[in-house]
Amino acid sequence: MKHVSILVPQGQYSIVNIAGTHQMLGWANDMFLQQARKRLFQVEFVAATRPAADSLGMYTITPMRTLDEVERTDLIIVPAVHEDHAKAIAMNEAAITWIRERHHQGASVAAYCIGVFLLAETGILDGRTCSTHWGEAEHLRTMYPEVDVCSEKIITAQDGVYTSGGAYAFTNLVVHLIERYGGRELAIMTAKTFMIDVDKCDQSFFSMFSGQKQHDDALVRQVQERIEARPEEALNVEDLAAGHATNRRTLERRFRSATGNSILQYMQRVRVESAKHILEQEHKQVADAMYAVGYTDAKAFRKVFKKHVGVSPSTYRKKFQRAVSLVG
Repeated sequence: MKHVSILVPQGQYSIVNIAGTHQMLGWANDMFLQQARKRLFQVEFVAATRPAADSLGMYTITPMRTLDEVERTDLIIVPAVHEDHAKAIAMNEAAITWIRERHHQGASVAAYCIGVFLLAETGILDGRTCSTHWGEAEHLRTMYPEVDVCSEKIITAQDGVYTSGGAYAFTNLVVHLIERYGGRELAIMTAKTFMIDVDKCDQSFFSMFSGQKQHDDALVRQVQERIEARPEEALNVEDLAAGHATNRRTLERRFRSATGNSILQYMQRVRVESAKHILEQEHKQVADAMYAVGYTDAKAFRKVFKKHVGVSPSTYRKKFQRAVSLVG
């Protein structure tokens, strides 16, 4: 039987992550008990203190054990903490140390959404690939440059270290963990019961590109604003550089250093984001979006769109125009 420690962090923790994981593992336990006549998991809430109230005072969880009472564990679950990242880390220094020590003793670790920041602080993610909520990926890259952040991934798994993307992506990771410990059949049964799409592996479909502005380079910011003002315009990098009293090589170097993208890549991402907004509107066709953002070649537009979103423009349009009509 595998011992699972669901961490109840200090601060405004995600009750959905904690309760949802407990419910899914509990259900898998019941099914495994019926088939194998033994339990698969021993699941416990653990925390630095007893009880553990969230910072808003909305929830209080009484852990089965405090961190120093846990003699051994096989898997640690780290939920999201909805606080300023530096504050969340400061509030959870004891848990961060405990996670690091337990991992060195052989425990696997799974972190959800922005709970990945706590895991990154342990150093366990250095040199490893991870996911997080797509809206916080740039923060994570900035704070932890040694971590390979793949924000398009729903889940990552590497040497007993697991991460999930934003919000309810944690359910996909729980299914993966159930498969890891209990087998494919049990994982599929769990996914069907909780109505989880086990084939979903990319969260680019849901992301919104808001521009990589977390830098202090005023020149680069001006160029970004110029690109965003007229995404349909075919801008020449030489002209952009000349218009800002610099040369192409210097501008390209500073732009990539500040944003992580080349100027061409940034133009593509801005165009794709504009196209997504158009495709979400009722009665708009793929051609409307294509021409509005400056493309005239349908094949090229489809290729760039799918590269950044993970699906074709027509698939995206069907998904979100249908959602809008249902809401309306």
